[in-house]
Amino acid sequence: MNINRRNLLKVASATGMAAIGVAATEGYSMFSQPTAQAQTRLTSSQTRDNMLYRTLGRTGEKVSIIGLGGYHIGKIKEEQESIRLIRSAIDRGINFMDNSWDYHNGRSHRWMGAALKGGYRQKVFLMTKLDGRTKAAAKQQIDEALKDLQVDHIDLVQHHEILRYEDPDRVFAPGGSMEAVVEAQKAGKIRYVGFTGHKHPQIHLRMLEAAAQQGFQFDTVQMPLNVMDAHFRSFEHQVLPVLVKQQIGVLGMKSIGEAYILRSNTVSAIECLHYTMNLPTSVVITGIDSMEILDQAFEAVRTFQPMTQTQVAALLSRTRTAAEQGLYERYKTTTQNDSTAQNPAWLG
Repeated sequence: MNINRRNLLKVASATGMAAIGVAATEGYSMFSQPTAQAQTRLTSSQTRDNMLYRTLGRTGEKVSIIGLGGYHIGKIKEEQESIRLIRSAIDRGINFMDNSWDYHNGRSHRWMGAALKGGYRQKVFLMTKLDGRTKAAAKQQIDEALKDLQVDHIDLVQHHEILRYEDPDRVFAPGGSMEAVVEAQKAGKIRYVGFTGHKHPQIHLRMLEAAAQQGFQFDTVQMPLNVMDAHFRSFEHQVLPVLVKQQIGVLGMKSIGEAYILRSNTVSAIECLHYTMNLPTSVVITGIDSMEILDQAFEAVRTFQPMTQTQVAALLSRTRTAAEQGLYERYKTTTQNDSTAQNPAWLG
């Protein structure tokens, strides 16, 4: 990377630079809570109507604690049913919209774009993800996302599926996808930048390290956070303290582990959502493909109270044995969720 590109990344980073490292004084043990200072700084929250809102890291954006997962809205049988579900979620207070360039060959983008017409775009914080690792592939995917979502800008774009140890090097290499993202940000097409991944916490840490080496800090990071993750290759223990220290917005996903966690017969869906909400997450992104599941998410918000250390310990005690081998976190231990491995051409 040359000095001009380094300076470009520094300008583009909305949050500035902070040191990489685990916050020993603000971190986590298996059953502990973060310090009050760390919790308040990252997730200062407020309740309005039927929804809890938290601050998205350093951005200052207020986002709903529940994020509407973009994959599931593209699974619905009919477009109009999907549109009704999206608009109902927004009308009831969910303002964080998740999506990705690769969901259902763009259908999730197109259906969400249709739902955001008629003034709904102005009510939401819109996020999507791109798979490209080259500048050309990333630029194409950003432009296609804008077209399919029918918007002139996207609030947050995230590098999707950072699953391989070489992914951070490809993102930040000359001619890599970060160049396209930075150019799009400077052009006003996107506002904030983050990354996602579900495979291994060490790969997330490598991505943060690669960013630090280039003078860049991400605005958000998305990762699995749930009652099983706390016991196995834990993003909560290894990555979350770093994000808290740097005030990077935390996007929790797979709180129910695509229903695999429920098959362990150790916890309920509401308990799963409560656990992830209890962490310093800005948003808990969850798949919602019916009004019944939407109601479940709002019930989780309505009944949520900060958990005591004793309550956390009891919940994790119930899941420890089931979680130890990663049996119910198949996105970590198999390739079934690795869409870029199954479709390598998407990487460019």
